[in-house]
Amino acid sequence: MTEPLTILVTAVGSPGSAALLRALRDNGERPVRLVGTDLRDENAGRFLCDAFATVPAGTDPAFGPAILALAEREGARVVLPQASFDLAGLAAMRDDFAAAGIALICSSPEAVAAADSKHATLALCERLGVRAPAFRLARGGAEVAAAARALGYPDRDVCMKPVVSAGSRGFHVISADVDERRWLLHERPVAPPRRLEDVERILADDPTELLVMELVQGLERTVDGYAEDGRIVLGHPKTREAMRAGLAMRFETLDAPELMAVAETLVGGFGLDGFFNLQLIGDAVLEMNPRISTIVYQDDLDLPWLGVRRALGELTDAEAAAAQGRVRPGRVALRYFDQLEYGPG
Repeated sequence: MTEPLTILVTAVGSPGSAALLRALRDNGERPVRLVGTDLRDENAGRFLCDAFATVPAGTDPAFGPAILALAEREGARVVLPQASFDLAGLAAMRDDFAAAGIALICSSPEAVAAADSKHATLALCERLGVRAPAFRLARGGAEVAAAARALGYPDRDVCMKPVVSAGSRGFHVISADVDERRWLLHERPVAPPRRLEDVERILADDPTELLVMELVQGLERTVDGYAEDGRIVLGHPKTREAMRAGLAMRFETLDAPELMAVAETLVGGFGLDGFFNLQLIGDAVLEMNPRISTIVYQDDLDLPWLGVRRALGELTDAEAAAAQGRVRPGRVALRYFDQLEYGPG
């Protein structure tokens, strides 16, 4: 019997873990042994893995060494990070993982830092002639107010978010036309639009670096793929719909070569390696995530598994091209809530 391939996956408590772990295990080619890690001991992903360990937070300097030590101890040949916060600490140790004979699916430290920065992404778009929202950098209430007015407020709504953030954290719409009664009585408990004077008051002299941007409207779409040396090996566009608590719940694959062209430009501009997720609204780029995201799976197209094979040097360009040809536009993925029980009884 073929010896199982051990893959270490970080952040297995994240929302996309169940589908990802299942796809890696049910690859149809060889047995896989999954080692999961997370900051917290209590999460559903650990029960879908063959082994599990808690590790320091991705921002902790001890995180990278802990993952390397665990990978060596468990005999992992591949490390696949899921969370944005895990990337910097792992990227800094790419040479250490390579020396240990472990394929770390992660871009260089420079590429991770640039792609994780919303400002660097928008600035790269500006340099490369890729459509992106107009923006200003600001710190504190007074600078945010000045930036919002420069972008057309109050006649136009604008938005803001921290330069470095994840999962829509810190994103807010700034509008002069806020119906507070409607938000109080009829809307779900999500962040409502805010008036500029309230934002200016709340921020005061807070030093957080923020992007104040044109509020782009339209269908939200992404490109998911795997890159190598700044070139897309395999990928496809999809929609990103039905938002709940910052998470998209519906996805549909698209035939959109123009989005693939934008992704090619930015993947090359950043020099990415490994999985990536490019987000757009309408035709405007919002951000690049240099990590794996929610995948639309097919029986004959398992993108995470193909990425693992490429990281191991097993997937040829011809095989990747053949897989690319199997992408079926119109394929829908619906994310839903499930539960898992454990403990006495």
